[in-house]
Amino acid sequence: MKGKGELPVLPDVYKQLLDAVDVGVHVVDLEGRSIIYNKKMSEIEDMDKEDVLYKSIMEIFLFQSEEESRLLQALKHGANQKNTKQTYFNFKGQEITTVNDTFPLLDAGKRIGAVEIARDITKLEKLTREQTREKHSLFTFDQIVGESPSLLEVIERAKLATRTTSSVLIYGETGTGKELFAQSIHTGSERATGPFISQNCAALPDSLIEGMLFGSVKGAFTGATNHPGLFEQANGGTLMLDELNSLSAPLQAKLLRAIQEKSIRRIGDTKDRAIDVRIIATMNEDPMTAIAENRLREDLYYRLSVVSLVIPPLRERRDDILRLAFSFIMKFNKRFMLQVRGLSKEVAELFAHYDFPGNVRELEHVIEGAMNVMYDDEEIEYSHLPTHMRTKFPKPDQLVQVEYSTPISAIQPLHHVMEEMERTYVKKSLESFQGNITKTAEALGLSRQNLQYRVRKFNLR
Repeated sequence: MKGKGELPVLPDVYKQLLDAVDVGVHVVDLEGRSIIYNKKMSEIEDMDKEDVLYKSIMEIFLFQSEEESRLLQALKHGANQKNTKQTYFNFKGQEITTVNDTFPLLDAGKRIGAVEIARDITKLEKLTREQTREKHSLFTFDQIVGESPSLLEVIERAKLATRTTSSVLIYGETGTGKELFAQSIHTGSERATGPFISQNCAALPDSLIEGMLFGSVKGAFTGATNHPGLFEQANGGTLMLDELNSLSAPLQAKLLRAIQEKSIRRIGDTKDRAIDVRIIATMNEDPMTAIAENRLREDLYYRLSVVSLVIPPLRERRDDILRLAFSFIMKFNKRFMLQVRGLSKEVAELFAHYDFPGNVRELEHVIEGAMNVMYDDEEIEYSHLPTHMRTKFPKPDQLVQVEYSTPISAIQPLHHVMEEMERTYVKKSLESFQGNITKTAEALGLSRQNLQYRVRKFNLR
């Protein structure tokens, strides 16, 4: 049952149907809270349902303002958009590109929510950006920012790898800068005058990636032409294979053969072609874990890991955060024609305590997003930061102390405890601002509507 102007509660059978469809479905209620988030949307955005359900859009995505969210525009203004592309970032700093149908949900002509139906094109979008890079556009070791001992050690190992043509395996979390190291190894080696080609192995299915890597001959399959693959295109240079562990076992076997024999055979061909290519492979998971879970052939791992580099995550080299932030400020000053000099003391302190799950890439996006909302400011202030950071780190002068303890004999289910803690925190925050909804919402990093929902939920007025 539902009241007038409210979204109905879905029976389990409908939830099962939504989880079975091959498009993402995301529904928000009148307060902008996520109330339906199906399995496909969870896969597209790489977030668990628990991270999304019953939270506001601004809490779970790196939008600078509500105007960037098409769901909120549909909810608040009735905007109806069909088959439109959108690129955005989840709270982990991961870039996502989808083609969406977004529209309001109506009951008797009154808006009661909004829905977004999404088709994932993230991999294809990245693929269009991947192409042979000219030498002048590639990174060098001098452009790697950081002085932490763990980073300097990796840089020195990578520089030693420029003296040979041995294969290199680079492991690091998403956003740590693996391709930056791969490009620097190439530009610092004798192959610098040759091509550098990068291919994300997860971007396409095996049926297409095989042809891209090894090429094809006319008549090999319907529509096939005489086409050199990336190995031939990278001849005399370097081929970077990103997300290597996403390749199927048969393709990994074929790749191993090509590396060992220094030759490839195009699809449909009868002859082998000699190649002179250095392979640099990258992975965003521990190779030993990938081997144990049968996502990476052990023999291929040992063949590629002649030189192994492990890029430390940003949280393990916090001394580099301010250096990186300043370098990104200089970069976007030129792009946006601004004159930002640095970070406020408050923001610098916040950065020092934030884990940056998206690593260097997330830090760059945060700086870029902040500078998008600046005009003549000289420093990046707390108010310029994205919502997800302000939610996690309220301003120091607006923090309230919440005391909560319970005897072991009175242990309650966790969600009850968390709800009571939330109620106490919201109540004391409101008291700190004499009940002012606008100021309290800003301090908590919430929208007015989101805070008002909690006030009603906890019967605080």
